[in-house]
Amino acid sequence: MGELHVVFGTGPVGRAVMRELLARGVRVRMINRSAQASLPAGVEMVGGDAANRSFAREASAGAAVVYQCLAPPYHRWPELFPRLQAGVIEGAAAAGAKLVSMENVYMYGSPFGKPLSERRPMTAMTRKGRVRAEMAAALLEAHKKGRVRVAIGRASDFFGPGVRRSAMGEQVFEPALTGGAAAVLGNVSLPHTYSYVPDIARGLVILGQRDEALGEVWHLPGPETVTTREFLAIVCAETGHRPKRRRAGKLMLRLLGFFNPQVRELTEMMYQFEEPFVVEHTKFVEAFGDISTPLTEAIRTTVEWYRAEASPDISTGREASGREDV
Repeated sequence: MGELHVVFGTGPVGRAVMRELLARGVRVRMINRSAQASLPAGVEMVGGDAANRSFAREASAGAAVVYQCLAPPYHRWPELFPRLQAGVIEGAAAAGAKLVSMENVYMYGSPFGKPLSERRPMTAMTRKGRVRAEMAAALLEAHKKGRVRVAIGRASDFFGPGVRRSAMGEQVFEPALTGGAAAVLGNVSLPHTYSYVPDIARGLVILGQRDEALGEVWHLPGPETVTTREFLAIVCAETGHRPKRRRAGKLMLRLLGFFNPQVRELTEMMYQFEEPFVVEHTKFVEAFGDISTPLTEAIRTTVEWYRAEASPDISTGREASGREDV
C-alpha cells in the first residue's frame, strides 16, 4: 500500500499538497472539520476538530508525514490558530511522523527595504504577526525537545488554481476575465513576492522527504518577483483585456471593516503593500534545487483555472461571484 501521508486542511494549499503526493504514488488522508470535500478516488477523508488532541491523534495514526495546512478565519487567529497547531503537533508526535508546517511571513514584520530571508528575526508588531511568531517558536521548540521532527515552509501571498481569498485571488482574476477593474492593495509600483500554490505544495512535499530539512525554516521557491503593476499586466495579457484596477488603501479597508471582520484584519498588514516586499528563497534552492514555475506560466495556468470555473455570466462578460472552495 505504501506509506501514508496525512494533510490537515482542504484549502488550496492542502489540496495542492494532496495532488503532489498522489502524483508521487503516496497514500493520502485529508482532514478537515466537516469531512466534506470533493476528492479524487482513493483519497481518505476524515472530519473533526484538529484542536481536539484525541481526534488529532486518531486522524494522524499510521502517518509517515503530517502536513499542517489549516487556517482558521482571519479574524479569529489568536484564539483558534495556536490550538489547531497544538493538536496537529500532538497527532504527528503520537504517530512518530515528521511534521511539515505551512506558514506565511507575517512574523518578520516590516522588511525595511531589504529582502526577507530565513535569518530575519521575528520582530512583528502586528497582532497576527505575533501569533505567527509564537506558533513558529512553539514548533521549533517541540523539535528541539525531541517531541516531534519538524520542518517549516514559508511563502508570501498565494495565487494559483483554487486560490480565491487572497491579495491575488478572485478580486483580481475574475474581473480580468470580464474586463472589469481588479481590486488591488497598496502601491502597485513596488515589487511584491506572490507565491504560486503548486510551487508551495511541491516545496512542502520535498521538506517531508528530506531529513536535512528537519529543524529548519525554509522559504519556498516561487516565480520571479515583479511589481504588482507588472503582475497585473501579465494577467491581462493572458485574458486579452487592458489592465484596470481599483486601489484599496487603509482608509477604504477601515470603512469596509465596519461590516466585514475579515477585511478589517487586513488593515494592520498593509505595510506589506506600501513598501518593497521581496521574499528570497536562496536557502531552499541551494539545498534542494529550484522548483519554481516561471511567472508567465503560473499566471497562464491560473487564468485557465478561473476560466474553467467561471459561471456562464462571467464567460459572457457579466460579473458573478463564482463558488467557494471547500
